[in-house]
Amino acid sequence: MKLHELTALEITQKIKARQVSAEEVLDAHLRRIEAVDGLPGRLDGDSSAEPSKVHAFITLTAERARAQARAVDEKLAAGQDLGPLAGVPVTVKDIFCVEDTPSTAASKILANFNAPYTATAVERMEAAGAVILGKVNLDEFTYGSSNESSAFQPAPRNPWDTSRVPGGSSGGSAASVAAYEAPLSLGTDTAGSIRQPAAFCGVVGMKPTYGRVSRYGLIAFGSSLDCPGPLSRTVADSALMLQTIAGADPRDATAVTVPVPDYVAELEKGVRGLKIGLSPEYFQITYLDAVTGKLETQPVPDVMKNAVLDAAQRLAAMGAEIVENVPMPHTRYGIPAYFVISRVEAASNLHRFDGVKYGYRAQAGITDLRSMYRRTRAEAFGPQPKLRILMGMYVSAAQYSEQYYNRALRVRSLLRRDFDEAFAKVDLLLTPTTPTSAFPIGGLYGDSVLMQYADQLTVPGNHAGVPGISIPAGLDADGLPIGIQFLGPDFSEDIILRASRAYEVATESESWRQAKPALAE
Repeated sequence: MKLHELTALEITQKIKARQVSAEEVLDAHLRRIEAVDGLPGRLDGDSSAEPSKVHAFITLTAERARAQARAVDEKLAAGQDLGPLAGVPVTVKDIFCVEDTPSTAASKILANFNAPYTATAVERMEAAGAVILGKVNLDEFTYGSSNESSAFQPAPRNPWDTSRVPGGSSGGSAASVAAYEAPLSLGTDTAGSIRQPAAFCGVVGMKPTYGRVSRYGLIAFGSSLDCPGPLSRTVADSALMLQTIAGADPRDATAVTVPVPDYVAELEKGVRGLKIGLSPEYFQITYLDAVTGKLETQPVPDVMKNAVLDAAQRLAAMGAEIVENVPMPHTRYGIPAYFVISRVEAASNLHRFDGVKYGYRAQAGITDLRSMYRRTRAEAFGPQPKLRILMGMYVSAAQYSEQYYNRALRVRSLLRRDFDEAFAKVDLLLTPTTPTSAFPIGGLYGDSVLMQYADQLTVPGNHAGVPGISIPAGLDADGLPIGIQFLGPDFSEDIILRASRAYEVATESESWRQAKPALAE
């Protein structure tokens, strides 16, 4: 097996056994990036350039990575203990601050911002010996489900079919892992922004419990929804990375102090005795018909439903008890509530970007402070931030807050109650991750409502704060990956990972497991 195809666990094991050096592993991944990634995203970039390349990166930090790899090799030569991610190449979604590195949030307004500090999750990976390859692309400020809204073009493409989106907003993370540019990537999940691109790109993506991983150094979108988490090609690698980045952080008041289990040690315990629930509400999509103004419901495609049912059957054969018809009655309201809550929080978080303290500042036509604010934000924010500011300010205004914002908060409480009642009966829920496989580039972009419904099956977990994971579960008729999702109660990541690993083992001989993205051939 080629070095760039090794898992994170295999890499660190081989380095510690002196079978390969960290610099050799880095060189292999840099060659891989050079072969498949193409032009990095840039402000003056052409969205149609190099259509057969991945374009995952905004910034490749090769020199920094070289110094980190060399440090791992020097520690090994000196007989010092190496961390659990020793020599493992990692990409970082460019929504995290990394000291002395461009941290852009894929927006023009931060294009010239070099962070003065490093996010806790990245800091912990570096302390564990990880080699940070660079910053990968995303939807601007994470606002989107396809990665097309980035101000840095060309935007990432799906390695399985480069005419398709990789999903969003962690599309660069998912694409870099699927294209074998790195075995691990750090992403964020606000409505499904790790799990949805993981499903689209055929990789593993985990959203931890809210507060399980520190948000310090994360450029915020929805502060009550954002969750950092891992993307990888195997369940074991996600467990390894989560174990590294999870835990309390005095710099983040929302980071919980609940002890972090040994997720890797728990992986092989299987599913015997677990109760796994299926909910009919997760086999359908409810959306607002723009013509009639009514809520319409349609079933998810059979390929998505059948993947879940096949997984349930396999898990039952391994000793799990499958519980059908678990009610989740408020699932259909997850997206409307998200539209309101996330926009209010986004508008609040975007106030700090004004051209005064850091980032882009307009130069022409400035007569006073107010005009500087207005021109800076007009020139440097893309359409999606502007839409979210306008909607967030509208629905939180005094005359409308009861009608929209307070009602959305009550819906969020109902969604949380659904999960509480479900987890009183079952240990986990098993659902499709997305209602479709990856859609064509340009297929939905510009329609904020339809784009948002790509997250209908993932966003309830963000409202409730519960953990979830998307794992590969086959290919559709077009040869595109599909994903299934496990959701569990607070701090049940160990059980979710166990169930995911059990399914991974049960399907390891399936033909679709041998398939690779076209760019990986």
